[in-house]
Amino acid sequence: MNPADQSSVRVPGPPPPAWRKSSRSQSTNCVEVGATAGHRAPVLMRDSKDRSGPVLSFDRTTWRDFIDSAKDGEFDLV
Repeated sequence: MNPADQSSVRVPGPPPPAWRKSSRSQSTNCVEVGATAGHRAPVLMRDSKDRSGPVLSFDRTTWRDFIDSAKDGEFDLV
């Protein structure tokens, strides 16, 4: 098949994550959490000082368990 005969179709990739950080953050010393649409999409976390750096990825169940544990005080240092 001649490549000139093929039509060019662009398949869109997944949308970029919507990143957010705490409203209490006054500087860049925090993490940002991002998520894309869909109940099976992972929750992402990155360093706000290095937005092009590594990104951690968590499945929704693991993330929910972490948030519940934090709300219950499991990680309190006091």
